[in-house]
Amino acid sequence: MKRKQCAMATLIFLIALSSIGAEDGITFSTDLGLQVSSRPEAKLSVTQSFIFPFMRFDGPLTRDNTIKAALTAELSPLSVNGLAEITWTPIAFLQIIAGGKLGSGWNMPLGKGIGINTDSETGTAEPHKQSIEGDPFEGLFSSAWGGGAIQFDLAAVLPGSWNHLVFRSYQGINYRSFSGAADGQSWIFENDDAENRNGLVYSANYLLGYQMPSSPVINTVGLMAEVEQYLYNTPGGGKWGDGLGRWIFSTLFNFTITKEFSAALILQMRTRRNYGDSDYENTREMFYQSRTIDRDDPYRLVFYRAAALLTLKLH
Repeated sequence: MKRKQCAMATLIFLIALSSIGAEDGITFSTDLGLQVSSRPEAKLSVTQSFIFPFMRFDGPLTRDNTIKAALTAELSPLSVNGLAEITWTPIAFLQIIAGGKLGSGWNMPLGKGIGINTDSETGTAEPHKQSIEGDPFEGLFSSAWGGGAIQFDLAAVLPGSWNHLVFRSYQGINYRSFSGAADGQSWIFENDDAENRNGLVYSANYLLGYQMPSSPVINTVGLMAEVEQYLYNTPGGGKWGDGLGRWIFSTLFNFTITKEFSAALILQMRTRRNYGDSDYENTREMFYQSRTIDRDDPYRLVFYRAAALLTLKLH
C-alpha cells in the first residue's frame, strides 16, 4: 500500500539514527532491500543515496544539517517502480521531505498489480460484487508527496548511552493517480484495497522508540501508528465511510546483524471499516461503494501482517 513510503522513511530513520554526524563530507551509499511478509507480497529494491552537508554551523542543532537525495528502483511480483526523494534537515529536530514515484504493473492469480475497480452488479440488491480489470502496463501509476517530520532524541538533552528514547512524527500530503482511470473511477495498485481514486491523500505516522546500547544484535524497539485519510470528497462517500482514517499500528524491532546487514521485524494490526459482517476478509470481493457502514461502530481492529525488511549495504 502507498502508506508504506511513510513507514519506510521511519524505518530508515531508526536504522540511520546512530550514524548521524559520523561524516563531515559528501557521502554515498548503495543499499539492497528485501521486504517480505505473511501476506502474499514481496518487494526487492535498490537505493542509491547521496548525503550533502548543507548550512552547517557550530551549534548542536545545526552541526549535522544535511540534504539527502535517494533514488530507488523497486520490483515485486506484480509491479515495477521508480522513486526519488529529497530530505532536508535544516535543524536537528526537523526534516522537510518531498518525493515522487512512477510505476506500473500486471495481474496474475497471485494478486492484482494494476487495474480499474467497478461495480459489476448495478441494478441488483446491495451489496454488489466488484470487478477488477486491467491489462499489463495499461496505465501509469504516479505519486507525488511532500511533508515534514519532527524528531527528538532524549539523549540530546540528557546525554547518556541509556537515554536514547526517540520520537518522530511525520505529516504530509500525497497526490496519487492512475493514468488509466477516469475522474471518479476507483482503481487498484499492488494488490491494495482497490479503493483509490485520482486525488489527494493525507498521511501521517508517529513513532516512539528506544535504542538499547548494550545489545549486540537488537538495537531499537518501537511502536508506530500510521494513518491515511482520503481527501477526495466523493458525493455520497459518507455511506461507505470514505472519509474515515485508515490506521495501522505496528510493533518494530530493528536488528544490526553485521555492519553491512540489518533487519527490521514488524508486527501490525489495522482498522477496517465495519459493515456489520462477522468476517471482513470474506467480504473483500464486494464493491465497497455499494456497502453501508455501521455509523454507531464504524471501526474494527484486525491483524494485518508480520513483515520483515532486510537491508544489505553494498557501498
